[in-house]
Amino acid sequence: MPNLSRRVIIESADQTSQSDYRRLLLNCFQFMVKDVNLITGLSFAWAHREGDWWEARSINTGQKGYIPSNYVAPADSIQAEEWYFGKMGRKDAERLLLVPGNQRGTFLVRESETTKGAYSLSIRDWDEMKGDNVKHYKIRKLDSGGYYITTRAQFDTLQKLVKHYTEHADGLCYRLTTVCPTVKPQTQGLAKDAWEIPRESLRLELKLGQGCFGEVWMGTWNGTTKVAIKTLKPGTMSPEAFLQEAQIMKKLRHDKLVPLYAVVSEEPIYIVTEYMGKGSLLDFLKEGEGKYLKLPQLVDMAAQIADGMAFIERMNYIHRDLRAANILVGDNLVCKIADFGLARLIEDNEYTARQGAKFPIKWTAPEAALYGRFTIKSDVWSFGILLTELVTKGRVPYPGMVNREVLEQVERGYRMPCPQGCPESLHEMMRLCWKKEPDERPTFEYIQSFLEDYFTATEPQYQPGDNL
Repeated sequence: MPNLSRRVIIESADQTSQSDYRRLLLNCFQFMVKDVNLITGLSFAWAHREGDWWEARSINTGQKGYIPSNYVAPADSIQAEEWYFGKMGRKDAERLLLVPGNQRGTFLVRESETTKGAYSLSIRDWDEMKGDNVKHYKIRKLDSGGYYITTRAQFDTLQKLVKHYTEHADGLCYRLTTVCPTVKPQTQGLAKDAWEIPRESLRLELKLGQGCFGEVWMGTWNGTTKVAIKTLKPGTMSPEAFLQEAQIMKKLRHDKLVPLYAVVSEEPIYIVTEYMGKGSLLDFLKEGEGKYLKLPQLVDMAAQIADGMAFIERMNYIHRDLRAANILVGDNLVCKIADFGLARLIEDNEYTARQGAKFPIKWTAPEAALYGRFTIKSDVWSFGILLTELVTKGRVPYPGMVNREVLEQVERGYRMPCPQGCPESLHEMMRLCWKKEPDERPTFEYIQSFLEDYFTATEPQYQPGDNL
């Protein structure tokens, strides 16, 4: 699904209220055959607005179908402005603005993380000391309803404030020049009522990988939508148990989790998800562009994974198989967590016995490997192992040791030493994740905060080395 730089104006007439709404389609793309093709410049009338998919009719063509509701916003509101990115954290704003190709002065406006009702203006800047960096300015709201960054320049609307600073820097680090390119919002599924889909609607096109329990393919749904398709070998898990778990998985929506789009529930089970173009983090580190990444990029990828795991933590869910092979990489080093929750369903005897080549002993906390006690704290242990995969560019943990030896040594208190080139402060975080007592391990919320502020709070004097 391509990102388009232009946006689509659509007009709605709500039949229940008889009031007119102008709507803007956010980051449109050619969506699907059975539903409305979303193309720049079309207008729509609403027939039904409820839930994740809204029924619409094209005024231009008469075509009827469903549109993802998170792709529309009232056109006379700030949500309709290209520069407004809504609820977005400081770190994610920096990631977007620092994408290669963006110029100095590229900007976006987002909700303030710290002040309710206020906004933040984030601008890409450059200076000799820091190189490319991002500056953040608080946009405050007046009691009278206006907005300001500095009290000497006040504006009736956010639109007027942005227009002013596109014409003059007026105290900012740089004049606003270009709106930051948008990111396509995740839709809830492929289309309305497209959850359990027929196998014939999927075309497997390029095999991306193969594991103990199945294969991963790039493919197309309905001839229109590029997706990733995980095919499971018959007998891997009960279709009934899988469907039950999938109902939970599809509700776990976060921008650092690979969204589950649809399933084929009869064996062989197919799991349809978002396609991530750079493949697994493990392959990316060993054979892709990841081989050449330095510590700041690797720590940022770790922070993204911690962000997704902090969400899983808040939702009282457990991943059970957190490792680089189950993280997917997209453009601009975006990382998303895949395969959350599936490990619990695997019925293979060798796997369920937690021994043998199929079970990821080297990533598994001792209480989980020995006694089957999987919790979010055993996921924290696995995250510490994943950190070693990042800084060693995909090296297998505990090099030279077999699974049985790892279990015995870890139970005796052995922990992996600091990898070559890795700062001791990052190794200390790994060791916190590997505390023997699960309750003594940090939360993912803490780990995320530590990693996001790593180069300002912990390692401000970092200098690039040969490898990291």
